[in-house]
Amino acid sequence: MWAEDDLYPGVPCLQSYTEPVNGKIYLMYHGTSRYTAQQIMACGFWPSANGMLGQGVYLSRDLNKASRYPLNLPEHERVVIRVQVNVGRVKKIDYQGHPMQKTWHDHGYDTAWCPPNCGMVPSGLEEDCVWDPRRIQIIDVIYPKVLCGYYY
Repeated sequence: MWAEDDLYPGVPCLQSYTEPVNGKIYLMYHGTSRYTAQQIMACGFWPSANGMLGQGVYLSRDLNKASRYPLNLPEHERVVIRVQVNVGRVKKIDYQGHPMQKTWHDHGYDTAWCPPNCGMVPSGLEEDCVWDPRRIQIIDVIYPKVLCGYYY
């Protein structure tokens, strides 16, 4: 269980089922380890070299999605970085083998959006890939709740 107030002032908090609108700023989340979060807070995000949507920074507007990452770490070693993202021009990628699945940026897009329950992500949760980390502004870090020595 994660401590979170989804209503950060001034940022639209859309449900993850709503397609992001070109040029808007959205509240998003990035799940990572505590150690990597310290590096990101100090130096900013680095794009992944490759992934399901190609190169970029992987984020989600769904806290439940971000809080699962990294998948191989126990929950008490994970954190979620809350960010604001100017999505720029958005390309919807909604099936495996989409012709622009990994080349959307070459076609003038700034963000690739994978809608929930489209078969791209095993969890069925929404995912975004942002090409340029300068479009991402870090807000803060969310830690899992600790109650009586247990993480919830």
